[in-house]
Amino acid sequence: MAATSPAALRPQLGGSLMPLGILAIVAMMVLPLPLALLDIFFVFNILLSLLVLMVALHSYRPLDFSSFPSVLLIATVLRLALNVASTRIVLTDGHNGSGAAGRVIEAFGNFVIAGNFAVGLVVFVILVIINLVVITKGAGRVSEVSARFTLDAMPGKQMAIDADLNAGLLTPEQARARRAEVGEEADFYGAMDGASKFVKGDAIAGILILIANIVGGIIIGTSQHGLSFGAAAETYVLLSIGDGLVAQIPSLLLSIATAVIVTRVASTHDMAGHISSQIMLSRALAPVAAVLAIMGLIPGMPNVLFLLAAAGAGAAAWAARPKAAPEGAQAPARVGQVPRPAALPAPGGAENGPDTPDAKSGAITPDEVTDYAPITIQIGLGLIPLVEEGEGGSLVSRITGIRREVSKAMGFVIPGVRIRDDMSLPANTYRIRIRQAVVAEDQAHPGRKLALPGGGTTRKLRGIECKDPSFGMDAVWIQPHQQTEAEADDYVVVEPASVIATHLSQMLYAHAADLIGADDVQDLLENLERSQPTLVEQIIPKLVPHHILTAVLRALLTERMPISDLPRILEDLAGMQGRIDSVQDMAEALRPALAPQLLQQIAPLKEALPLITLAPDLEDLLTRSQQGMAGLIVEQGLTRSILTQINAAEEALAGQGRQSVIVVSAALRRAFAGFLRAHGASGIVMAVSELPDNRRVEIAATVGAAAGGTT
Repeated sequence: MAATSPAALRPQLGGSLMPLGILAIVAMMVLPLPLALLDIFFVFNILLSLLVLMVALHSYRPLDFSSFPSVLLIATVLRLALNVASTRIVLTDGHNGSGAAGRVIEAFGNFVIAGNFAVGLVVFVILVIINLVVITKGAGRVSEVSARFTLDAMPGKQMAIDADLNAGLLTPEQARARRAEVGEEADFYGAMDGASKFVKGDAIAGILILIANIVGGIIIGTSQHGLSFGAAAETYVLLSIGDGLVAQIPSLLLSIATAVIVTRVASTHDMAGHISSQIMLSRALAPVAAVLAIMGLIPGMPNVLFLLAAAGAGAAAWAARPKAAPEGAQAPARVGQVPRPAALPAPGGAENGPDTPDAKSGAITPDEVTDYAPITIQIGLGLIPLVEEGEGGSLVSRITGIRREVSKAMGFVIPGVRIRDDMSLPANTYRIRIRQAVVAEDQAHPGRKLALPGGGTTRKLRGIECKDPSFGMDAVWIQPHQQTEAEADDYVVVEPASVIATHLSQMLYAHAADLIGADDVQDLLENLERSQPTLVEQIIPKLVPHHILTAVLRALLTERMPISDLPRILEDLAGMQGRIDSVQDMAEALRPALAPQLLQQIAPLKEALPLITLAPDLEDLLTRSQQGMAGLIVEQGLTRSILTQINAAEEALAGQGRQSVIVVSAALRRAFAGFLRAHGASGIVMAVSELPDNRRVEIAATVGAAAGGTT
């Protein structure tokens, strides 16, 4: 039979001893205890209180001692049980003298009273006041506030964890651990709010027990044991104060431990290290030493004592002085201070002037001139409230939702979005960057809402007129109190964070090809390999090299074709080998099989698909204008007319909450799509042959002629 290790045995013993200990505490309240056992329990009570206090002092954060509320409850019940047991002995055998209640109570009574009952009572009352009025009341208030703020912050913390998980900053296991920690923190502070009441009630119980012991002892001593009033008072006051002090001192220790725990701030040091790192500052100790030295020179003062204190403070200031950093090393920034990069130019404009920190080495780190963040949103200072959760900012959570939506639509994980403030931007301006390129820039107004006119809008609202960043529609930024008026007139009212998030969504769709790289494709292949290992092994890289697959996926994403059906893509690419060499031709050949996925994102299967077509004469003209690799060569006036009509049709559909597809002949499709991209249009261009037979279509507009109808 295998032996049980000591580490595995400890939890088993603890689980067995804890119920027995609780039962023993309850038994102490009912059954009389021998004096020797009572003394042992009193000493154990002091030991337990000291142990709890030391653990609290050496915790790095409150959750390191998450069992404290339970420990506090057990310690309080143990102390009250000892009070009941000692009261029984004091009232039963107190007439026999000061040693009737055990050595511990006698020692505490004689040591504190020292023959003077008034001194003993005053000392006991002061200890109770310190415990009840100062420490316990303060700790209780801190517990109450901490519990309330922790519970209020819990949804924001959960959202932040979800955002980090979706951004790829956390693994699912780390996210689960963080969520469990947030829940444990809320439970801990909620329990501490109630546990602090134990300490308060214990202090009040100590006063009542003392009064009961003195009054009851004097009555019993004079009426039942024939003692005089003075003798009864002398005996029972001594025993009662000794009993009260034996209980009050551990209670005071636990109150201090409670206050330490609830006022503790999470840190990389224990309490002593945390405090000393902030107090032991040379610039603070040096003036203290100077003032003490001056006071030590004043006649009539205890000069030697003050001068010794000044010398001690001076020595501490010397020991705490900042150490000189090695040459080339950058001094750590103080709390709240942003360190200045070593390579910043001097105020005069010189790159490496004599006053710059980098004058000697001239080194510039790559971090200062490179930014590898795939997606960045730069915001002006006026938009910072949209990001700060404490001020109701919802931009981060909305961006998380946008990333999830676009990732599902396009078939690969969109990288995390970095949001950073930029003081060079106007206050209400934001800028979207994909890789190193700025792809969009516009404005949002945190104190307002964007109103977009609908089909039934009849009047113009007062506000800041603008173009909707996402769809280019006429819009107006209105005050919040105008929302009811706007919605009554068929306006769609949008929050500022939603405006930025929707604009980001448009840019992610438009630039999806720039966001996928070789590593992302490898991740997709590894994920597919778990379910279809043979398919991946036979095709990659034997038939289709990795770089060719990456280029084909980018070509598909350029025209917003989803790559979710990776098995179908690999199978079709494998069948093209030896027949099609061009990456663009491969992507074009894949489109008919992938088109249904794109169309179901534009309109549900049961709804008619809105189409924008070209007039036959215009389509023939554009087909003849193709110039090989140069694409379409179109006269400037005709280009402007085509773009204007397409924009008007798309804007009209967008006002109805619908999205359209531009349909042309197969021979013109690729060239016309490139023509629109070159002029900044974001329309989806498909060939007639790519439309599935099972989809109803509706001609929403015809560019170059007036047409309509449903087929």
